[in-house]
Amino acid sequence: CPGKISMNISRSGYRVFAANSSGVCTELAKKITERLGVELGKSVVYQESNSETRVDVKESVRGQDIFIIQTIPRDVNTAIMELLVMAYALKTSCAKNIIGVIPYFPYSKQCKMRKRGSIVCKLLASMLAKAGLTHLITMDLHQKEIQGFFTFPVDNLRASPYLIQYIQEEIPDYRNAIIVAKSPSAAKRAQSYAERLRLGLAVIHGEAQHSESDMADGRQSPPLSRTTSGHPGLELPLMMAKEKPPISVVGDVGGRIAIIVDDIIDDVEDFVAAAEILKERGAYKIYIMATHGLLSAEAPRLIEESAIDEVVVTNTVPHEVQKLQCPKIRTVDVSMILAEAIRRIHNGESMSYLFRNIAVDD
Repeated sequence: CPGKISMNISRSGYRVFAANSSGVCTELAKKITERLGVELGKSVVYQESNSETRVDVKESVRGQDIFIIQTIPRDVNTAIMELLVMAYALKTSCAKNIIGVIPYFPYSKQCKMRKRGSIVCKLLASMLAKAGLTHLITMDLHQKEIQGFFTFPVDNLRASPYLIQYIQEEIPDYRNAIIVAKSPSAAKRAQSYAERLRLGLAVIHGEAQHSESDMADGRQSPPLSRTTSGHPGLELPLMMAKEKPPISVVGDVGGRIAIIVDDIIDDVEDFVAAAEILKERGAYKIYIMATHGLLSAEAPRLIEESAIDEVVVTNTVPHEVQKLQCPKIRTVDVSMILAEAIRRIHNGESMSYLFRNIAVDD
């Protein structure tokens, strides 16, 4: 029966949609669809005059695999709402699978419990599942443990092969470089880069020493009395106050190219301070390699005025405006690996090829 055959063909198809209302954010979606050789799905995403998000899907999606590409602009909350509304619209239109392609996962820094706070990242994972997502493709999650917040599969792709390729091809004399972690917590990522590039490793530790008038965080205040508001007989041991040592560099950077690696570059004060220290210690060129270039607020101006020679980020987050403000910012395209992930998931192929030479700890 010809009708039966055509129905099977449509069932085995897939569509790629962009959930952004702003044109700048659909650039990555266009690159991915070009690589896949498919057309971007017909949909309209817009904000009404009262700022409510509205999504109209303009084609049939019944029984198909649907991939929603969502790049996160500065207005992160609108982008999340666009994604949720589109996923729910596709769910109620009987899409077979709804796979979110969210290269930079928002709120990923809020993935740990703070005093009287909340783990917003977990809340967002629950909302996406409720809206209808059945799978997630993302890149360089801030903490790998975030994958455990989801009730559906998560493929956490890596940008490091592209950034390592950039180091090898675009940094002259990269053999004289040293990989730098700007804090001990970033040492594991830096170690991974250093081992794959067969370079040395340096770690920046401590903090800049301020005058006493600047120390407003209570570190210099007298210790609390041992009285507690609980049981009168209960005496808890006092917590020792933390005191970070003066800033120091573990590892020799003298006469070397310093390459600072991290997953997100947003507030750049830490990076600028690290660059100053490395310059003082004799590094003659300073590069920053990061997956997600959020570069908020005054970041482009601060980079331009700093000792940093080049900032290399991927196109997971749109940053064209920042590039116009600061010529030191360079972009690496990662649309190839995202397109390959979409193709493999749709065809039911193994994803392990995309993770070759990447250890569990990376």
